[in-house]
Amino acid sequence: MSWLHYAAYFFGGLFAANSIPHIVSGTTGRAFQSPFARPPGKGLSSATVNVLWGAFNLAVAYGLILHVGAFDLRNGAQAAAAAAGALVICLHAARHFGQFHGGNSPSG
Repeated sequence: MSWLHYAAYFFGGLFAANSIPHIVSGTTGRAFQSPFARPPGKGLSSATVNVLWGAFNLAVAYGLILHVGAFDLRNGAQAAAAAAGALVICLHAARHFGQFHGGNSPSG
């Protein structure tokens, strides 16, 4: 299997995990940061924009994971590549959005 397949699974996991906070915030009617806010990534976007952005992220994840190579969730290396992408974006989001929502401790 090509390293490009693993890169696609990594980014697929990243996009899949990134869809979660946007879809959840949007479906609960809350504004949340998005690339379309002013300033981008810091200002708030409407619930509708977040649902659409989350759906777009989910569609990209679907394409990268299920239409590149032959992804098999039982294949540890393939699953680890997708999980690593998800972990990277989750850690980034925790640090970035924690500053706006009180999630970063003074020592962290």
